[in-house]
Amino acid sequence: MNDGKAKWRRLAGWRALTLALSLVPVLHISPAATVSAGELSLLINGKAIHMNVPPDQTLNENNWGGGLQYDFPRHVSGWLPFLTASGFKDSLKNPSYYAGGGFLRRLYRSGGRENFYLDAGLVGFLMVREDYKDMRPFPGILPVVSIGADRLALNITYIPDVRPKMVPLWFFQLKLNLSPGDHH
Repeated sequence: MNDGKAKWRRLAGWRALTLALSLVPVLHISPAATVSAGELSLLINGKAIHMNVPPDQTLNENNWGGGLQYDFPRHVSGWLPFLTASGFKDSLKNPSYYAGGGFLRRLYRSGGRENFYLDAGLVGFLMVREDYKDMRPFPGILPVVSIGADRLALNITYIPDVRPKMVPLWFFQLKLNLSPGDHH
């Protein structure tokens, strides 16, 4: 691949991520946000655990990168809608970017000062990857679990075996809440 084409593809990925992240400030000034503000969190991508890797293949499991997650106020029904966007080095050490949203359902919350919780749900997204579809966005939907407390959580996503190039993996993100005040 020539350098100009590669540079354009990286720029397209960054533009997709920038567009998704530009939606977050709009959420804070919308009429719904003034009634009950949501929470903004920094995402730190860092680890993937690949399963059933062929012996002749070595995959990057240090998927460093970052992004943002905006959690809307939790519905009375217990569902938490959210938006998310992030970039990271994928299993082949190429840049990957996604933007999307989903819903989490509160399964458990402890009482007291810890406010430990367990949420589970789905995230839908558009993603761009250098090694897949020539950096053109493609959709996906995956299960997600969030385990944590008010200020710090671990987001875990399972990615199944997607043919022709992938092996199943677990993807981990650290979620640091940036919003002041009461949480979840």
